Amino acid sequence: MSDEGGLDIYTDGAARGNPGHAAYAYLLVADDAVVLEGSAYAGVTTNNTAEYLAIIHALEAAAGRTDGDLSVYSDSELVVRQMTGEYRVNKEHLRDLKARVLALAGRFRSVRFVSVRRTNPFIAQADRLCNDELDRRGA
Repeated sequence: MSDEGGLDIYTDGAARGNPGHAAYAYLLVADDAVVLEGSAYAGVTTNNTAEYLAIIHALEAAAGRTDGDLSVYSDSELVVRQMTGEYRVNKEHLRDLKARVLALAGRFRSVRFVSVRRTNPFIAQADRLCNDELDRRGA
């Protein structure tokens, strides 16, 4: 978890088909309690795009609450490894999304990206929010 005064962010993106109808969701968590959740339909796009959109919208929401330390948790190992520089981003549209994440990350004292299992309860909650968005759209 984050250092004192920090905020934890849990994100998920989902696409039914790849590409397909997609949604993203995030949870802002402080002291192991959800303080804000958000989700939205992302249109017809890829799962990786939805994962990046979740992080972007989460960072935008977090900027209204803190400029301190953030930990961003995702079950997308690919996106986390791209954000930490372990993997290159080969697709131009994902490079643009990564650049947006990095620009937003600059608003905070520190941002770390952590890969977690899909079974993490906060990730599971974000996944449910994604599926709720897709179900509402009939996707």
